Amino acid sequence: MAQVQRMSRLMIKTLRDDPADAETLNHKLLVRAGYVRRTAAGLWSWLPLGKKVLENVSRVVREEMDAIGGQEVLLPALLPKEPYEASGRYDEYGDLLFRLRDRKGAEYLLGPTHEEIFTQVVKDMCSSYKDLPVILYQIQTKYRDEARPRAGVLRGREFQMKDSYSFDTTDEGLAESYQLHRAAYIRIFERLGLDHRIVSAVSGAMGGSASEEFLAPAPAGEDTFVDCPNCDYAANTEAVTYVATPAEAPAAGPVEELDTPDTPTIESLADFLGVPASATLKNLLVKVDGEIVAVGVPGDREVDLGKLGEHLAPAEVELVTAEDFVGRPDLVRGYVGPQGLEKVRYIADPRIAAGTSWITGANKEGVHARNVVCGRDFEVDQYLDVVVVEPGDPCPRCGTGLQVDRAIEIGHIFQLGRKYADIFSLDVLGQQGKPVRVTMGSYGIGVSRAVAALAEQTADDKGLCWPREVAPADVHVVAAGKALQTELALDVSEKLGAAGLRVIVDDRAGVSPGVKFTDSELIGVPKILVAGRRSAEGVLELKDRRTGEREELTVDEALARLTDQG
Repeated sequence: MAQVQRMSRLMIKTLRDDPADAETLNHKLLVRAGYVRRTAAGLWSWLPLGKKVLENVSRVVREEMDAIGGQEVLLPALLPKEPYEASGRYDEYGDLLFRLRDRKGAEYLLGPTHEEIFTQVVKDMCSSYKDLPVILYQIQTKYRDEARPRAGVLRGREFQMKDSYSFDTTDEGLAESYQLHRAAYIRIFERLGLDHRIVSAVSGAMGGSASEEFLAPAPAGEDTFVDCPNCDYAANTEAVTYVATPAEAPAAGPVEELDTPDTPTIESLADFLGVPASATLKNLLVKVDGEIVAVGVPGDREVDLGKLGEHLAPAEVELVTAEDFVGRPDLVRGYVGPQGLEKVRYIADPRIAAGTSWITGANKEGVHARNVVCGRDFEVDQYLDVVVVEPGDPCPRCGTGLQVDRAIEIGHIFQLGRKYADIFSLDVLGQQGKPVRVTMGSYGIGVSRAVAALAEQTADDKGLCWPREVAPADVHVVAAGKALQTELALDVSEKLGAAGLRVIVDDRAGVSPGVKFTDSELIGVPKILVAGRRSAEGVLELKDRRTGEREELTVDEALARLTDQG
């Protein structure tokens, strides 16, 4: 018999108005419907209904992970710093790490992810090739000290995540483990009812080679991805590469300096000279591990700092400040040009090809230069694709104009290879009696992020609208208010529960029918069964929350209909 939750006893408080600080749909509705409660910035308490949804997502993840041979473990969230120092990530994570000391002065951190610890566990437990392959996973709380927590549970400082790790003795074995996870992720997100895309990605601080993200398209998403309408290419914008096509460079005369007062921006320069922004060369100054570096891109494009950071990882990339110009007469703010720069490394987008001619800063206040030719007047130290991808940019695979959209990252899979095995000397005895270095994969799913993504994708103007697999109940029974209606609602609820259906029944006294109906739509259970005006005749109204379709049924018909759907 499934549980029947009576709202007269359920700890829930619904709200008519959106929280004042809420910007995203999931934040507004999860709070208003009584699923979560803010405890502090980036910290959320999961209330009874929210905990059920969270556990339902976890159950689906567990079932599919178990189906590919995964073994569930639970490692500490409080971790010693030494393994993360050994991997270099204690410094790489920077301010994102929560760091603390115990009473004896020993240093710890709250785990943002667990590659190091899983590697050590397998090193302790597995000594022979016969012990492998193995897939271990956990569903656990992770911690990252986000500077600006936002979007409710979507970007918090504490969050639920499934992370799994594969351990194989061969690259072929790793490839197989990777494909097992990839297929399992597809099944998980299909069962959860999430519209998703699989896109090429970069590994970042995780390390490794092959990497793909699972993205749920949603306006609230913080990831930007592209897909090609002509072929199956899709990628996170940070992983998109520009394929330079050889072109004959136009003939250019000698460098000519132009008086351009009060034109420190590309827009002001283009207006002053009456040229398109694409004819100008924008030079952004950044610091890479404290060293000033210039980054050149066409004037009509922006530098993608995230992409630049991924290219230069693990180095730290940050914008220069006014203080960085002090004592540097060679760097004229707003008028920097690559020609004549001294002791400054110059990185350029591939569009700044040899032979191309530009209007750019002359390294003098109020002066720009025309006919500045790449390869003649300045050299590029390193080419990197660093511009923000825009709609219509050519697909790297077929050349068709790309489409750009927003999405929520809900999963990420990596072929880590031997990065962590090398760091911790993870070897097993091979078939030939010699040590074999283990190769690893790392695979994450944001469990709490999946809840937020579902709320974003499935909600309508009335409230949440959960797929049945994750909903806190199968049926929401509403007693319109009179004693007879309440009696019938409770009786039907018990019968539905006895048939194995999960039921919420609104039996609250002194609450108007209008409020109950509004709450049932806000809470978002797939089916709403109303004991209303025809209760004396034994007739109920069944409503589909997603489609809005309604029909009147006798009690027996309603039981049969809902039981068959179960």
